[in-house]
Amino acid sequence: MKRLFCFLVVMQMLCIISSAQVKVQNLLCENLVNPIGLDISQPRFSWQLASDARGVTQTAYEIKVSTNISPLRKFTNFIWSTGKVMSDSSVHVTYTGAALQSGKKYYWMVRVWDNEGKPSEWSDLAWWQTALLHTGDWKAKWIEVAQEDSILRPSPLLRKQFSTGKQIKSATAYITSHGLYEAQINGQRVGDAYLTPGWTSYNKRLQYQVYDVTDLVKTGSNAIGVTLGSGWYRGYIGFSGQQNFYGKKLALLFQLNITYADGSIATVVSDETWKSSTGPIRSSEIYNGESIDDREIKQGWALSGYDDSKWSSVKVDSFKNDILVSTYNEPVRKHETFKAIHVFKTPAGEQVIDFGQNLVGWVVIKAKGNAGDKIKVWHAEVLDKSGNFYTTNLRAAKAEDEYTLSGNGEETFEPHFTFHGFRYIRIEGYPGEINPDDFTAVTLYSDMRPTGSFTSSSAMINQLQHNIQWGQRGNFLDVPTDCPQRDERLGWTGDAQVFSRTATFNMNVNNFFSKWLKDVAADQFDNGSVPFVIPNVLGAGAGGSTGWADVCTIIPWNMYLAYGDKKILENQYTSMKAWVDYMQNSSKSDLWNTGFHFGDWLFYRPEDDNDGRAAVTNKYLIAQCFYARSTQLLINAATVLGKTDDVNTYTQLLHKIKSAFMNEYVTPNGGLVSGTQTAYVLALNFDMLPESLRNQAAARLAENVKSYGNHLTTGFLGTPYLCHVLSRYGYTDVAYKLLLQDTYPSWLYPVKMGATTIWERWDGIKPDSSFQTPGMNSFNHYSYGAIGDWMYRSVAGIDTYDDGPGYKHIKIMPHPGTGLTSAAANLQTYYGNVSSGWKMDNGNLTLDVEIPANTTASIYVPAASAGAVTEGGVAVASSKDIQVTGTENGYVVLKAGSGKFHFEVKK
Repeated sequence: MKRLFCFLVVMQMLCIISSAQVKVQNLLCENLVNPIGLDISQPRFSWQLASDARGVTQTAYEIKVSTNISPLRKFTNFIWSTGKVMSDSSVHVTYTGAALQSGKKYYWMVRVWDNEGKPSEWSDLAWWQTALLHTGDWKAKWIEVAQEDSILRPSPLLRKQFSTGKQIKSATAYITSHGLYEAQINGQRVGDAYLTPGWTSYNKRLQYQVYDVTDLVKTGSNAIGVTLGSGWYRGYIGFSGQQNFYGKKLALLFQLNITYADGSIATVVSDETWKSSTGPIRSSEIYNGESIDDREIKQGWALSGYDDSKWSSVKVDSFKNDILVSTYNEPVRKHETFKAIHVFKTPAGEQVIDFGQNLVGWVVIKAKGNAGDKIKVWHAEVLDKSGNFYTTNLRAAKAEDEYTLSGNGEETFEPHFTFHGFRYIRIEGYPGEINPDDFTAVTLYSDMRPTGSFTSSSAMINQLQHNIQWGQRGNFLDVPTDCPQRDERLGWTGDAQVFSRTATFNMNVNNFFSKWLKDVAADQFDNGSVPFVIPNVLGAGAGGSTGWADVCTIIPWNMYLAYGDKKILENQYTSMKAWVDYMQNSSKSDLWNTGFHFGDWLFYRPEDDNDGRAAVTNKYLIAQCFYARSTQLLINAATVLGKTDDVNTYTQLLHKIKSAFMNEYVTPNGGLVSGTQTAYVLALNFDMLPESLRNQAAARLAENVKSYGNHLTTGFLGTPYLCHVLSRYGYTDVAYKLLLQDTYPSWLYPVKMGATTIWERWDGIKPDSSFQTPGMNSFNHYSYGAIGDWMYRSVAGIDTYDDGPGYKHIKIMPHPGTGLTSAAANLQTYYGNVSSGWKMDNGNLTLDVEIPANTTASIYVPAASAGAVTEGGVAVASSKDIQVTGTENGYVVLKAGSGKFHFEVKK
């Protein structure tokens, strides 16, 4: 019995020690899990510390890297071993080992020491595989179809048969194209990405993808099959019906590197030996949809042994390979699926299916009929006032898929090289009765990891959060588009910048924006002006608008704050500086009052504006504010990067910009020449006014909101900052009234009208169910969803400090308000989960907070004094894990390390 007791004591002690020991988990390389195809010579590593203990930090780490899959704990010939490095860095730690080789897999692991000096166990193995690091590594040739139907432009099929004679150890495919591609090896799809190679500034940066195809290649006879589509490269793009923006001909570059078990290497490449034909995809356009004829299927065309004797030869062409870049942002993949919630006929007699959610992707259809039967499918976001199918707001986009049956039993149809924004589909020609189970809506968007959640006591606010997230899903499809349904779908810079901080909460957009920002820099004009859309398909004159071009300073800084990613600032610094210099060169006496500007796009405008209630803000006032903001962000970036000369130069410039603003746009008594909400919001948010004038300006803003019956009047540029400014200056109650307002114009008005995404206009559907002007009336347009940033950072209260970006130093400061009895948010950071959730019950407040290991937090608890606050049932002043640092504007300010905390404040 005594032995049993001792055994149990020992086991209990071991469990305590084990639970207290720090564990290293969630290893990332360049923000990805085990990425394949990195062309980065010095990749960066990140990891998380997991511990149930409070106040856990890292004091040192050790990383080992090897090319050998043998257990690294016992393996000694590492290509890089850091030894014990005294550092608390656990995010974006740079590899500084031996030069990396192309197409090589590298394994790594890490261990850490905590603040008690205890080492962790070694982490599980992680890995990354390099891409082709040198242009000379490409052995493949660009191939094109020799002849094609230049009118219908059916999708080309390209094939190559080859043989392998040895046991295969590994096989890696490197693929890109002019246009879009889908590849097969031995009849099996290569990868699960869609719309590859994605959309970049093709003439300057063309992505290629890297695939591990070891399981697809077999010893003996093999075949490669690739289908091409017009896509963004040569399809319709922009407003004016332009085609062939990047080129007229589709082309393929394909390289398969095979490593045999004996160490020898073989390469299969695209070259003049390939054959071409056409198949079932008879036409394909992003705006107009896809036509598929199953009678044209060439059975087995991507298998070995297929007779391609009647196929045509291909043409080899020479294109620059020095613009090729590997893909390190997440590809577009399939995600959620939706079944029909309602099948009905409209008053006009149209057969319509409702999927219940405005989404982006396509519909997979099963059908059985006779050869030659045609099914036509149109896509729409909304029904009109009478309940009929409505597509007028799609403008010139046909958004139509057509499927022709082969008659060979049940057939499954789905597009390949297009996408649609829709909730409803209209069907013609479907053989037989419609069975809802035969129709599945499939979503497509970049495969960004979900990171944030927000919930509250209000069902309408929760639906607003739903709409914000679905607006992001639908419009983050390799580039941040303005809308996904009409003849536009472009990377509008203004839309992206106003939403960027909100986007960082909902999903990990670090790599997504890193990729897109490289195209911002690539397409930036020589004089520093920035195009309206990226990639720029609108031409040389379409750029330089304030609030749009500032994308090149605002998003890099937002990414730095959200992810602590200094590399983004390094990559974009030249672009940031060029834009500020452009504004300086366009100014006279430090006043930027020239050029075209969109202004506060889609601001509030009553239709019968007899007494001047339209919220028109002087465009040059707006320009001066953003001129100052971009200059400030350039100073911030220069400070982080240690560019002291630039800090001094642009700090002096900033003083001049603000002085010019005061002289031109501020009256002697502190009013602004434009008395709109947007004018005061921008002036206050960007600190354009001296301290002595700010409180009175905030009071004017609050009064303006009240004068409109607690409605907002802001457009794209004022909306993101409106509630932030109100909270900053003590008007959180007014901000709550705006948030909870449900009549036009407001965030909840579309929710009340049944929206499942964010609308482009405050009144896309009017109270009488009629529509706004169809020329610009998207029902999936994320810009006004920028309110999410205030909901997450102020209502729930999760934020990060500039001195500890990426949530290394966390700020928890919830703002409870009238209309909500609870709100909670969770955010998965690179360090781990951060959460803040509060509840009010009969005047009593509870606040639950989680802080991840290796971070610190400043926690603001709404209370009059520390004596009113308990944590875990103990007076907060007595806690050994929490330090009371003071009180501030109705909050008790605490300092804490990692852990879970439960605060209570009694009435």
